[in-house]
Amino acid sequence: MATYRTGTICYVEIPATDAGKSSAFYERAFGWKLRAHGDGSIAFDDTAGQVSGMWVLNRPPAVEPGFVISIMVADARASVEAIIAAGGEIARQIDPAAQEITAWFRDPAGNVMGIYQEEGLAEIEAQEAASING
Repeated sequence: MATYRTGTICYVEIPATDAGKSSAFYERAFGWKLRAHGDGSIAFDDTAGQVSGMWVLNRPPAVEPGFVISIMVADARASVEAIIAAGGEIARQIDPAAQEITAWFRDPAGNVMGIYQEEGLAEIEAQEAASING
């Protein structure tokens, strides 16, 4: 259920050179739900239903890290593997000495985005899955 509050990030436009390829990447790597619009554009909803957006053409990809948006994950190492398997590349590896567990990746258009491992999220998601399946 979405939480509506002033100041909440709710919508993101991601530059793409091929919206089909980019949307398939995010669906495979992160489980985003995709929606096709009547004009052929492809929109997404994140796994929590908190953020939506779409891939936009004719805008330059954000290929240099500047403003980096990070996607929350339960397991950064598994997410790095999923990113690579889905066709992305790792731009900055996980730093095992860092206090926060993060990494940067490039999507198929070259956009630099991040992943952020939320402490305790793996356990929460395992409990939720167990209650649904058992």
